[in-house]
This record gives sequence, C-alpha cells and structure tokens, in this order.
Amino acid sequence: MSRAAQSRVTELLKHSFLWIIVICAFSGLYLMLEISLKDNQQFAESPWIPTAPFHWENYIVGWNQVAPYILNTVFVAVTIVVVTLVLAMYGAFFFARFKMPGGKFIFFLFLMLMMYPAVANMVPAFILIKQLGLYNSYWALILPGIIGGQAFTIFVLRGFIEDIPQDFFDAAEIDGCSMWRQVWQIVFPLSGPIVGTLAILAIIGRWNDFVAPLIYIRDPAKQLLAVGLLHLEGEYTRKWGELMAGYTIASLPLVIMFFFTMKLFIRGLSSGGVKG
Repeated sequence: MSRAAQSRVTELLKHSFLWIIVICAFSGLYLMLEISLKDNQQFAESPWIPTAPFHWENYIVGWNQVAPYILNTVFVAVTIVVVTLVLAMYGAFFFARFKMPGGKFIFFLFLMLMMYPAVANMVPAFILIKQLGLYNSYWALILPGIIGGQAFTIFVLRGFIEDIPQDFFDAAEIDGCSMWRQVWQIVFPLSGPIVGTLAILAIIGRWNDFVAPLIYIRDPAKQLLAVGLLHLEGEYTRKWGELMAGYTIASLPLVIMFFFTMKLFIRGLSSGGVKG
C-alpha cells in the first residue's frame, strides 16, 4: 500500500472514531428531544424515531413542573458564586501581594482542603447545620457552598494576581488607591476571563448538585432542580413525553449560558494554559 493510501486510511479511521464519539455523546440528547414530543403510546410503539402528531403541550406541563425548581436553583447558585468570587478575590490578593510569617504554610493548608473528600465531611456538616437551625433553609446550601468553594478559587486566582506587574499596584498607591480599590480597579478587570471561567464552572456544579439539596432540604417548595426532577416521575406511571420535556427545559439555561459565554470560557482556559 502506498504512503498516500495509508494516509487516507488513517484519516478515515480517525474521522470514523471521532464520529462514533459524537454520535454516542449526542444520542442521549436526541432521544430526550424526540421523546419529549410523544405520548406514552407513541413512545411504546416507536421510541427511537419521531412520530406525528407532535405533542407540544408536553412542554407546557414540563415548564409548570420545573420552573419553581429552576428559580430556586438560580437564586442559590448565583448567591454562592457571587459571594465566593468576592471573598476569594480578596483572599487571593492577600496571598499574592502580602508576605507574612507562615503565609506559605497557610496557603498550603488551603491546598490540603482541596484534597479533602467532601463525603468525609458530610455527617459533621449535617450535625452542625442542624445545631445552627439552618436545616431546611437555603442557608444550609449557601454557607457550605461559599466555604467549600474558597480553596480552589483562591488557588487559581492567586496565580493570576501574582502575574500582574507590581508597577500597576505601585502607581495605584501613589494615586492614593486603597487596597480595596486596587482589587476592583486593577485585579478584577485584568482577571476577567478566569473569573468568568470560575463562575461558569461553579454555576454548573451548583446546577447539577444532588447530594446537598437531598440532605438539607425537606420542603418540596424549596427543593433545587437536581432533586426536583425526581418529582416529575409519577408514583405508578410515567408520562415519558412530559418527563423528557421537563428534562429538556431544565438543561436549557446551562446551554444558553454556555452559548453566550463560550468565548469567555475559552479565553479563561487558554490564559490558564499560558500563565501556568
């Protein structure tokens, strides 16, 4: 076989492998979308192929069921992400710009927290939340979420802040800029891509969080999306079209968010690759 033929065969095998991965990745999305437009009879007769008539009313039922959980999740996720980033920004600024005895050891302790398995802290955290009277409230999700997100966020932001030239901060101090203003007028604008990337990753983590709401929230009206989706399933029967329509609606906010922030997300990842 000639070299050109071998190259064509290699390219064919490579592209075939990539297409197999793409088909496997999107097969679940395809099934969710096409089943969401069926009733139970159509699903039983033809689960793989779209069949008419399409039942668009499934999305109305799915929205009515999923909308409260989406609003609860947005409130908790946005609160956690905003507070976590603000606190972590100042923490990272402290570790990057201020030298103190034992500073490296304290930062090392932060790195140790990243290696600590969350499941090992589940029982003590539950007891603490019960004793503080936070059980079955959003604070039971918000406070642990803020605390748990500090270590990784400070670790990432510290590296970016250290790469900012010291001349910027010296000029700001000459102009009478305080430390608080330096963070918001120098650090935050220059760290915009990585801050956006961290925010996107944090929101995705909160959106898909299942364990914490299941443990700390008992009121169905306060439940978050990942656990609330379980309530879409009937006790004795499942209406597959309405169920898949609810799942589709639940996934749309993340898809829309990533669609509009994709460039920012890629910039943050590429900046991390260059600076690391």
